[in-house]
Order: sequence, then C-alpha cells, then structure tokens
Amino acid sequence: MTPQQIALVQDSWKKIVPIRDMAALLFYARLFELDPSLRPHFRKPLDQQGRKLMGMLGTAVGCLGRMGEITATAGDLGRRHAAYGVKDEHYDSVAEAFLWTLEQALDTDFTPELREAWTVAYTTLANVMKDAANDPAFSQAVA
Repeated sequence: MTPQQIALVQDSWKKIVPIRDMAALLFYARLFELDPSLRPHFRKPLDQQGRKLMGMLGTAVGCLGRMGEITATAGDLGRRHAAYGVKDEHYDSVAEAFLWTLEQALDTDFTPELREAWTVAYTTLANVMKDAANDPAFSQAVA
C-alpha cells in the first residue's frame, strides 16, 4: 500500500469507529444477502461477532504500513476460518459486503480513491489469511 492509501484508510476508519456497531450489522445483513450459505458459519450472536470484526479491523487498520505486526494474527485467523469451513471464494463475498458497507456508512466521502485504498487493504489481509489457510502443513494437521 502507498502511504497515501494508508492515510486514506486510517482517516476514513476514524469515521466508522463511532458507528461501528451499526456498520457491523449492515455488513452482516449484506453478506448474508449476497451469500446466504455463509449464515451457518456465524454461531455467535451477530452483535458479539460484529464487535470482534470491528476490533480486528481496527487493529489491522492501525498496523497498515507495518503488516509484520499483524501477519501472524491474520494467519491464525485464516486458519481458524478454514477450520470453520470458510473457502477462498467466500472472501470475495466478504469483500463485496465490506466495500458496500463502507459506501453506505461514508456516503459521499467514499470516493473512488478511498474504494481503491480499502480494496488494497482488504486484499492484502485476505491474502495473508488465505495463504495461511492453504498452507499444506495446516491442511495435513486438520485432515
């Protein structure tokens, strides 16, 4: 990510934090609308799951530019998601729902440049998670 993209994501995140509970509920509603097959993967109440999601996102946003600080955590998260049955293709639905949520929450502040910055940030994190989940050593341990 470029320094400008990092700044865009971090600045926009400050606008999401005050409405994070609402944003999380919007996200999950959109995610299940896009891919109803994902609903059974979420056993905890969505308000609890939303708090976890927003906490993880806040940590990730804070570490942009210093991905080494979150790579191990993201890898562990990716492996846990794989154990829950999450597949690589599910990350596309999550990306679409997440970007839609940002667009709803930020309205006119969600510019094409900001969309691109968030896309890069999400893709970077998702790739770390998928790589960890697809690690042959992990696959053998789960099998």
